[in-house]
Amino acid sequence: MARARVETAESYSRKLDSEDPLAKFRERFYVPADRIYMDGNSLGLLCKESEDSLRNLLDDWRTLGIEGWLEGKSPWFYFAEEIGATCSSLVGAEPDEVTLTGTTTINIHQLVNTFYEPQLARRKIIADELDFPSDIYALRSILKLRGKNPDKDLILAPSMDGRLLEETEIVRLMDEEVAVVFLPSVLYRSGQLLDLQYLTDEAHKRGIMIGFDCCHSVGAVPHYFDKWDVDFALWCGYKYLNGGPGSPAFLYVNKKHFDHEPALSGWFGSVKQKQFDMSLTFEHSQNAGGWQISSPALLSAAPLEGSLKIILEAGIDAIRAKSLKMTSYLTSLVDHVLSPFNFSIGTPREEARRGGHVAVEHEEALRISESLRARGVIPDFRPPNIIRIAPIPLYNTYHEIWQVVHHIVEIVEMREYERYPKQRKPIS
Repeated sequence: MARARVETAESYSRKLDSEDPLAKFRERFYVPADRIYMDGNSLGLLCKESEDSLRNLLDDWRTLGIEGWLEGKSPWFYFAEEIGATCSSLVGAEPDEVTLTGTTTINIHQLVNTFYEPQLARRKIIADELDFPSDIYALRSILKLRGKNPDKDLILAPSMDGRLLEETEIVRLMDEEVAVVFLPSVLYRSGQLLDLQYLTDEAHKRGIMIGFDCCHSVGAVPHYFDKWDVDFALWCGYKYLNGGPGSPAFLYVNKKHFDHEPALSGWFGSVKQKQFDMSLTFEHSQNAGGWQISSPALLSAAPLEGSLKIILEAGIDAIRAKSLKMTSYLTSLVDHVLSPFNFSIGTPREEARRGGHVAVEHEEALRISESLRARGVIPDFRPPNIIRIAPIPLYNTYHEIWQVVHHIVEIVEMREYERYPKQRKPIS
């Protein structure tokens, strides 16, 4: 009991900050004044390096005009492939297996359509009932476009408790009728991290293609796509990678599939040396860049050049170590400080099963979230009862975690949440 009392003291949070090897990175981000920002799993903050890389692109546009495509500081013609190569080490891939392109949902359409090759009885796609809605919308659309019935051919792995998935139950669904498995790496509500290696191994034993939506893990959790032999993956650039609102997404294609014809062909997927030959015959680049469709959105992409520099400087292993320490500390505070007020944790306790955020559950989660925002604390709410709190290793502190928990105590004790309606805003 004595240890628990020490760990809930404010002084203990200060001690953790004083010992933090990543604390120096906070000053390189624009942390909103008078705010405790705990929503980096939805939108990462701007760093000074991103501001510089965006300014460099604007300077090139201003001074070079169209010549920036080949003569810019980071030539625009190769920018998507170069940023993909920079990001590749975060996911355990070779530089030519990753490219920056499109958006998460566009990349789902591109990659699933490429690797979904229904033959006779093998026509089904496995996803899960806890998935982010956009993924399910895309998969249903893909099935309909291919002349299939999504009500029969999209299999959603069930959850026993509405929070978590059991990998063994997903594997049980992998029968001879399944063509593709497409799952999230981390569940967006609970923060559960799935065992990607196990799922990939089991899919391949059954001759099934498998890919992952890694929006809630890349930049927070190390990945080893090549080692695991993942077929394909995709992720956004604006959460843990701090690319900014509207930042383009990334995709990964295992090099063993480079000869696959991309399902959605576009000019920017052409072999680079031949792109301006203007041939009407599409010859796709034999790397991940071949899955590009359109010209890169350079003004939206530029901040990633700067933010990735910081992430690589800090090191993904060090980021993961601090993330686990922060989420464990938050979980401990919820257990010892908030549980008397009927708060609970919906995120797995085991480190190997936990992503970068913690799902704090309470029946008044929506109104408590609004109360936190009024106090300058920025989390987010996910229905029906989750306050998602994401302490980001590069710019959040342990003391901020302590403060958030004690703000919640005051909100509940003073019943501040009763000031707010039970109807959520358009964005919460």
